[in-house]
Amino acid sequence: MKDFLSLSIANLLNEYIFVYDFLDSYDLKLKDDELSKSFREFFDSLDEDKLEEKGLSIDLLKEQFVNFMNAMTADADTIEELESITIVGGVNKYGEPENVELTIRKGEVICIVGPTGSGKSRLLADIEWLAQKDTPTRRQILINGKVPDKKRRFSIDHKMVAQLSQNMNFVMDLTVEEFVRMHAESRLIENVDEKVSAIIDEANKLAGEQFQANTPVTSLSGGQSRALMIADTAILSRSPIILIDEIENAGIDRKKALELLVKEEKIVLMATHDPILALMGDRRLVIKNGGISKIIEVSEEERQHLPYLQALDEKLVSLRNQIRNGEILNV
Repeated sequence: MKDFLSLSIANLLNEYIFVYDFLDSYDLKLKDDELSKSFREFFDSLDEDKLEEKGLSIDLLKEQFVNFMNAMTADADTIEELESITIVGGVNKYGEPENVELTIRKGEVICIVGPTGSGKSRLLADIEWLAQKDTPTRRQILINGKVPDKKRRFSIDHKMVAQLSQNMNFVMDLTVEEFVRMHAESRLIENVDEKVSAIIDEANKLAGEQFQANTPVTSLSGGQSRALMIADTAILSRSPIILIDEIENAGIDRKKALELLVKEEKIVLMATHDPILALMGDRRLVIKNGGISKIIEVSEEERQHLPYLQALDEKLVSLRNQIRNGEILNV
């Protein structure tokens, strides 16, 4: 465990932006010539009489600072980096065994296919909850080949899974930039301006219709909202597993969305009815009667057909947009 009191103020502020929050909460001001000091030296230089007026002492302030830093850095230091997840099969809705054990590594895209009501969302929920044979399907989810400990499974600050649902609604009276900035600052990350700019830029690459940083989030269309949240999740979220429910309904560039998520080394699991999206994944899980019925590796022949299907899809989308815009009549 680090000795936070002995480290230089400048180094701590550079590594942990949330140190500013501690200083602000006690109305402590730093001078430029104090940045080279340690926090122990800084606290020792404070006026004890002024601290006493706030119900503090130098020793108590040091103790609270150490407790604050330990609490803020504990999970980040102790949680093992995710390399893979394993789905150990349970049973379908008839109680029949799935007889499946599937390991998925970061950077992989898994497509979950099957008719409406077959159990795709149930599988996503089992993964989100890191199920341990304690859900209706009795599936078990392993992290790096092991049963996750309770700290990892129920952590609030370091959730393993981020889920993008079909419905996206904003109720806050904020601009896109204000919304993303607020999220970035809540994550206590560095280079906030850079991250905000990158997220808005990537979102506009995904969205069918462009939007500006000063656009109110309540004015975004469904596709724009989904594009913004995918870019935000890819760049800001610490969750290594991304669950997406029917991205094809979002009106965004699906290929670029997957490329962005994979580039950030996320594990992507996607429930879809779209045959093109199904071919973009590394494997397909076929869901039937509430259980995993088949695991299909995408073949080389299928990949060879994918560009033709994508080109046809783009033509159909273009034609649909022209009809909507009144550029083609009497069709």
